Amino acid sequence: MTVRHLKIFLSVCKNNFNTTKAAEELHMTQPAVSLSIKELEQYYGVALFDRIGKRLKITEAGQRFGEYSAHIISMFDDMEKGMKDWDSFGVIRIGASITIGSQFLPYYVKAFYNRHPGTKIKVTVEPSERLEQKILKNELDFALIEGISHTPSFVSEEYMEDHLTVICPTNSCFYPGQLLSVEEFRQQNFLLREHGSGTRDTFERVVEAAGFSVSPIWEATSTTALVNAVVNGLGIAILPHRMVIGPIERGLVIAVHVKGLSFKRKFHIVYHKKKFLTSSAKAFIELCQNYEMDYPLPKYNGLY
Repeated sequence: MTVRHLKIFLSVCKNNFNTTKAAEELHMTQPAVSLSIKELEQYYGVALFDRIGKRLKITEAGQRFGEYSAHIISMFDDMEKGMKDWDSFGVIRIGASITIGSQFLPYYVKAFYNRHPGTKIKVTVEPSERLEQKILKNELDFALIEGISHTPSFVSEEYMEDHLTVICPTNSCFYPGQLLSVEEFRQQNFLLREHGSGTRDTFERVVEAAGFSVSPIWEATSTTALVNAVVNGLGIAILPHRMVIGPIERGLVIAVHVKGLSFKRKFHIVYHKKKFLTSSAKAFIELCQNYEMDYPLPKYNGLY
């Protein structure tokens, strides 16, 4: 017994128990309609219609079956509409690393709401490492992270280029834009983001490739805390360029370069290989990938 059987039965009832008219309505042959009714009667072991000459007359069992059928078809139609319109009331669960979450994601979400006003979005902003754990637990649909993913079961798509900037106190012995040697650089007191962040991961990969490592005197999840530490002359920090434009322009810190070291990196969109992405989730990912072409890049909106 299938939903199609129920629809055929209801069509016969609606057309005054005339199988020929039901067949025309359903774009079927009359014998196919009659066969469907017989299959229902055989399946349930009851007569749904009495055959009086060439006419059908519904039985008491048939009347009860019609009530059930109408209810089931109504629920089925509701299910069809609800599931096909799921994106209009479903929730997209998005994760973002701290830099992306503070500097980019608000603009992505605003642009997406303008295009898809009925969609609900739930955002989690945490270090990249924690976001990957949440994806593994199916607590997020996808995440926007700095650097690269370390999880083999993830799909990782590049979507934007970024770079880190070395900032120093204004009272240091360096001048703005100075090119430091690696030796000068490695002798500084380092103020770094915490382990597990995309910023820290990028920094450590660059210095490791250059053949050295550092032990920071200060670690923090807060970019503001690190900038304040630099402002107060406690050391140097390596932070996302967009996060330090304000302090640099206001003369609170200075930016320098290091000979032979490049802190360029890519932002990535990551999700589990087996994750089913709704059309809304795919649309949000596409917006992120095309944001630079479709919209002006957001200006720095930090605390400085």
